[in-house]
Amino acid sequence: MTDYKATLNLPDTEFPMRGNLAKREPDMLKAWQDMGLYQKIREMSAGRPKFILHDGPPYANGNIHLGHAVNKVLKDIIIKSKTLDGFDAPYVPGWDCHGLPIEHKVEVTYGKGMGADKTRELCRSYAQEQIEGQKNDFIRLGLLGDWDNPYKTMDFANEAGEIRALAKMVEGGYVFKGLKPVNWCFDCGSALAEAEVEYADKKSSAIDVTFECKDVDKLATAFGLASLEKPAFSVIWTTTPWTIPANQAMNVHPEFEYALVDTGDRYLMLAAELAESCLERYGLEGQIVAKTVGSALEHIAFKHPIYDRESPIYLAEYVALDAGTGIVHSSPAYGVEDFVACRSYGMEFDQILNLVKADGVYVDDLEYFGGLSIWDANPKVIEKLRENERLLTHKTIKHSYMHCWRHKTPLIYRATAQWFVGMDKQANDGSTLRESALAAIEQTQFVPGWGKPRLHSMIANRPDWCISRQRNWGVPIPFFLNKETGELHHNTVALIEQVAQRVEKEGIEAWFKLDAAELLGDEAGQYDKVTDTLDVWFDSGTTHWHVMRGSHPMGHDQGPRADLYLEGSDQHRGWFHSSLLTGCAIDGHAPYKELLTHGFTVDEKGYKMSKSLGNTVVPQEVTDTLGADILRLWVASTDYSGEMAVSKQILQRTADSYRRIRNTSRFLLANLNGFDPVTDLVAPEDMLALDRWAVDATARLQEKVKESYANYRFLDVFQQVHHFCVQELGGFYLDIIKDRQYTTKADSLVRHSCQTALYHIAQALTRWITPILSFTAEEIYAALPGQDKKDSVFFETWYEGLFELGADAVFDREFWERILAVKSAVNKVLEEARSEKLVKASLSTEVTLYVDDSIMSDLARLGDELRFVLITSEAALKPLSEADGARDTELDGLKVVLQTSEHAKCERCWHHRADVGAHVEYPELCNRCVDNVYGEGETRLFA
Repeated sequence: MTDYKATLNLPDTEFPMRGNLAKREPDMLKAWQDMGLYQKIREMSAGRPKFILHDGPPYANGNIHLGHAVNKVLKDIIIKSKTLDGFDAPYVPGWDCHGLPIEHKVEVTYGKGMGADKTRELCRSYAQEQIEGQKNDFIRLGLLGDWDNPYKTMDFANEAGEIRALAKMVEGGYVFKGLKPVNWCFDCGSALAEAEVEYADKKSSAIDVTFECKDVDKLATAFGLASLEKPAFSVIWTTTPWTIPANQAMNVHPEFEYALVDTGDRYLMLAAELAESCLERYGLEGQIVAKTVGSALEHIAFKHPIYDRESPIYLAEYVALDAGTGIVHSSPAYGVEDFVACRSYGMEFDQILNLVKADGVYVDDLEYFGGLSIWDANPKVIEKLRENERLLTHKTIKHSYMHCWRHKTPLIYRATAQWFVGMDKQANDGSTLRESALAAIEQTQFVPGWGKPRLHSMIANRPDWCISRQRNWGVPIPFFLNKETGELHHNTVALIEQVAQRVEKEGIEAWFKLDAAELLGDEAGQYDKVTDTLDVWFDSGTTHWHVMRGSHPMGHDQGPRADLYLEGSDQHRGWFHSSLLTGCAIDGHAPYKELLTHGFTVDEKGYKMSKSLGNTVVPQEVTDTLGADILRLWVASTDYSGEMAVSKQILQRTADSYRRIRNTSRFLLANLNGFDPVTDLVAPEDMLALDRWAVDATARLQEKVKESYANYRFLDVFQQVHHFCVQELGGFYLDIIKDRQYTTKADSLVRHSCQTALYHIAQALTRWITPILSFTAEEIYAALPGQDKKDSVFFETWYEGLFELGADAVFDREFWERILAVKSAVNKVLEEARSEKLVKASLSTEVTLYVDDSIMSDLARLGDELRFVLITSEAALKPLSEADGARDTELDGLKVVLQTSEHAKCERCWHHRADVGAHVEYPELCNRCVDNVYGEGETRLFA
């Protein structure tokens, strides 16, 4: 028997079947670094339209986690897809470097009491060390960016730029000093931003307390009574007994109905709707003797339950009826709504009782409780109320309560003198920041759309922004305050610029070591130098100013606005939020045109990841085992608009999907062996019909892929590409062309037609996956035939060599779609027959298709080449009316009869044909193979 293997065009490529990504990717990273890939992309892209994705800075503390990886990979996919789309899309990574977490870490490591200067020195060093570690992990993920020149909020230029941004907001009239309750952490010793607050369950003492009425006659009149025969009490309910000593008023809703209830020895005033449930809670019986509306109770004075002072009734619409008594005790120093209500009634800042110090301890001179922490004082306050016969009930409840996100300890609202950005303060141009921000939201595109109402609600309802903190490691608020009036220096904006110039040279340390006389001269003795620092959200929230127009000017055609900000959903109250406010205050509009939000990572059961549950997935471990491309593919193949489920099992399934794409690419490359696009590329009009369809299908899919990338629908990209590899290619086209590719003459038109299609598909497919499977795409690109390739796939744009079938195509798209449906139906029948052991391989089978007229007309056009499409040794057509005993298929109008061929098998093409051995000289070959090996080669018209 002759071995004809050498006469076949067998596939061959150095592109390996196994990706071995964990080992191969680091070598590619080094090659990219050695060639200066990112900078070359910038040079190549010069002059193109700009696309600016401004990076929200991760915090320079700790190793990166999976959330970081998701965020950065999404950004990288966008940057690379925009480069493919013909944009100049730079990526400048950044880091957030100031703030309490770093200062806390340094204090834990080195101890407290080092002094402010030494603390700042160690904080700066620590942040830089953390940046280096995180940077290496980000680069390992295949992220292309200006890693040698990132922005850091602690760089002197950025610190100075942030101070200048503050000056712009001062100049605009947005910044003021005020006393106001802010989120306060005793462990931090500082006010916290909203984004630094989380909620957890807490046990609290819930108490009902009575306040005896002082203006008895006024109360009687309010209820329409001539007089009151017994003492009357207002009842409040609270879960913070420690706030009772600071009580200065009670609030009722002006429109609610209130009842005066006779309980035997006294009257109790309660919301009418809650009276019955309250009496039940107190174990009392009573009768309602009168009712009135809340507005009638305004200004009626009651006695404080512990101290000798009054507690008047004020009206406030925030009072609710979902719990309590419908009457709220008001301690303006420790509640935002209480503060607002009391201030609206003319209470001055210096009249507000601020009894709790920064460490959570009552001031020493507070009677009964001085020197106690508020938590320790809770039971003592309750006991004092009981002693004064003012306690109606006391029980312990479990409820959701705000906690510090770092220390996991309970927070309080605490009135402190802070610097604020006023949301409703009329700026110099007559507008308010709230109005400007809400208008800017309407001009912003949101992906997904639910981000818009979320951010709108937060801006519409947020209080003034407290921008000051009492820390060492932070950008200073470089103000001088008049010692007598407390007012800012009349030349504040100019002074800030002088400070910024010093910080630009020496960093924030320049302010802290500055002697006021250096700037104020003889006036220095009249002013106090402010020691507060700026909220870290001000640091990152002003990067549109001190990075995009400062340290890393990006030169956008549309002015100082990024095309896109992209962060996790928590940033609606974080970076998106602070950037919006500062952008509107400085420029009158948002610093971004579009916001993209991604969800958080959870395990496959939907649980939040935690070390205690053992369900964490560490990105470094994934890259070290499966490779970065698998992690990148998981990100792309997951719907980022909600929670993103991940586990080792999910990543393994992702690796399976990856293998399908890789193996398809390998098939394309292997069958391009020996193909030179310069000499062998076949013109579209000369290609076989099936090959033209394959290129047309690729062209149509490329438009879908481009659209999906443009709309940030990466899951669609993955599904479209994966489906194409599985169905149109693996399940149809590549399956069919194997015979023609392997058995026809190597340099024949019919084979080059096929290779031309494979070349076009490979070129396009490589670019489609470049933003997602960056390492694999680079590897494929290097293996593509042709001498005119660029040094990297990242220098390419979308492939332009594709073409579509014209409207006048004889074998149009619809024709091939119908053929694909027939082939799919026949394949399933073949699989069933093989499982029943009625036939063996498809090439050992002959099929007879019983079809209706419409299918007959399609299949008949293929003539003898129908057998190549079905991959059987023979394919005959008969009318459906003669289909007695034929197998049904899933396709209407088609039935099939299968039989094992009785003809000899050609040892070269493996088809069973009657003409095997017809040539005496070649008894093992069919006529077609004889012609392909020893003659001029067979002719194919369609497939």
